Amino acid sequence: MKKLQIHGNWFIEEKSGRRILLRGINLGGDTKVPFPRGGTQYQDDFKNHREVSFVGRPFPLEEADEHFTRLKNWGFNCLRLLTTWEAVEHKGPGEYDEHYLDYFTEINRLAGEYGFYVFIDFHQDVWSRMTGGDGAPGWTLEKIGMDISKIASSDSAKVMQSSYDYKRLGIRQEENYPTMCWSQNYRYPANAIMWTLFFGGRDFAPKFMIDGQNVQDYLRGHYLDSMREIAKRVRNMDHVLGFDSLNEPSRGWIGKRMVNRGLVNSPEHPNQPGLAWSPIDGLFASFGYSVELPFLELSLIKGGFVPKKNVLINPEKVTLWSEDSLGDPFRLEGAWELKDDMPFVLRDDFFCKVGDREVDFDRDYMIPFIHLVHENITSVREDWMVFAEREAMESVLSPDFKIDLPKNSVNASHWYDFTTLFFKKFNYPITVDPLLKKPVVGRKNIQKMYERQLTGLKNASIKQNCPTLIGEFGIPFDLQSGKAYREWKKGNRNPSIWKKHILALDIMYNAIDHLQLHSTIWNYTAGNSNDLMIGDQWNQEDLSLYSADQKFLDDLSVCHLYGGGGRAIEGFSRPYPVKTAGAIVEYRFDSGKKEFYLEYKVSENDLEYSTEVFIPDIHYPGGIKIEILQGDLKLERNAGTVLIQSLKPGLVQIRITS
Repeated sequence: MKKLQIHGNWFIEEKSGRRILLRGINLGGDTKVPFPRGGTQYQDDFKNHREVSFVGRPFPLEEADEHFTRLKNWGFNCLRLLTTWEAVEHKGPGEYDEHYLDYFTEINRLAGEYGFYVFIDFHQDVWSRMTGGDGAPGWTLEKIGMDISKIASSDSAKVMQSSYDYKRLGIRQEENYPTMCWSQNYRYPANAIMWTLFFGGRDFAPKFMIDGQNVQDYLRGHYLDSMREIAKRVRNMDHVLGFDSLNEPSRGWIGKRMVNRGLVNSPEHPNQPGLAWSPIDGLFASFGYSVELPFLELSLIKGGFVPKKNVLINPEKVTLWSEDSLGDPFRLEGAWELKDDMPFVLRDDFFCKVGDREVDFDRDYMIPFIHLVHENITSVREDWMVFAEREAMESVLSPDFKIDLPKNSVNASHWYDFTTLFFKKFNYPITVDPLLKKPVVGRKNIQKMYERQLTGLKNASIKQNCPTLIGEFGIPFDLQSGKAYREWKKGNRNPSIWKKHILALDIMYNAIDHLQLHSTIWNYTAGNSNDLMIGDQWNQEDLSLYSADQKFLDDLSVCHLYGGGGRAIEGFSRPYPVKTAGAIVEYRFDSGKKEFYLEYKVSENDLEYSTEVFIPDIHYPGGIKIEILQGDLKLERNAGTVLIQSLKPGLVQIRITS
């Protein structure tokens, strides 16, 4: 495959100069957990966290042909390929899993053989599996002084494997583990402590040393070293574009006052559903004390999250810290003190100021870290791109980057319809704009709402002169408590059972196409199940476009059609300009009329090369009609593709219909 270069919003193919639109997918959702029985549907106390293996994630090598063929036939040309720090370095500091590195290298090589561009994502959610998510090895927590066996029992994190009643399988237990509650762990003490140290250990815990290094340098150093171990393996693969900086990072408590519970909404600390923790609440509870906290729930009347009840935290008074630990390092630095079993805040602005300087998380920590990742990967291969991420919520509320990104950066921010994601309902035809806090009615207005949200991300990229690639977006497939699954189980194979899913995806892609953005949808999980408890094998999430439960055909030549494992295929397998020999003016797809329109300008230098348009059979089972609206063109129809070569410079306009 030809290498790609960045030119403004576009990826440019080497030599030909054709504009490449990256239409990709995240591979895969269960890569967060060990193979084969590491999913959250299995009870786990994490005692064997050093002995696990991730060989087989995203799928065993012998299954690669099936999955890559399906993804290619759906029209994807790019993979955000997931790995985790834990997968590489779970055995202990500096001990790398060579079997996994060999396996992951081969997955990358095969992806190139099937024609996929790849960027590698060192994935994490709420720090680690032991703190309710995935990502970092368990020994990172132990090095800080935490007792992994007490993280859940001390209420320092909400962990599905400790919350679920595993004697009652096959159902979703909202009373034990509410939908999407894993995301609240960013505010719980185990997470907040780790993220504050990872990004700001030098400033907020300068005396905390591990093996002769400050805690920040120690944690970051091992993360970057693990990334470099993979980088060295794939450095000669031209289809590997680069690395994601770090999936959905968190600021921890940086910039937050010690007594701030987040009850007042602000761009830096937006109030969110669940427990309202302040730093002093978390630190006090971590020492084995009970704390009563407000619990926030959505109020449509007040247009936000408001306290609805109080919850007693850590009623059993379990300490988070191991017996030989001194406890949290911030107390030792003079942020607070424990006296007569009560917490006393000594510096309310402890996490807000360093000396006389007011801290800004993006300016002082996040974007410098992206620069550090860029330096790390380009030390292995100079032309690699860094796919830059900030905090997921922050990138939507305040899209602009505070300082310049490194050279060869891509804005890989995430974007979700949070109402659909958190409540597992696509509220069509009436929904609520979470930013403007106003009702939105009708398909066109919902699309305009999406376009407004995405325009902020694109404008932030324009200021940085870099492409926008939406690193994650998507929908839960267990909408309406899995209504489509119940229909499928009854034998209903009609695509209409995915009607709401198709509609939601169609509107999202229309907005992305309107703004000419690159994207990698979340996600493809080879081990997905229709079971509401299992889904993508991680914390009851179920956003996979594929499930083996939707597969009853083994013929790979038709795996892009229903029966081959796909869900709501019409929603994501759509026509688009894969490679364009010219400057794109506009492209759009009307799924109702089955009409695709493309307009672009051809220069003298573009005449040698063809424009390639993907045409999925799912929308055009009876074939296509191509109407040349403007231009002197030569057309060629191949399986799933239309090639367009302009015979003279100028404007090209075509329309494709059924």
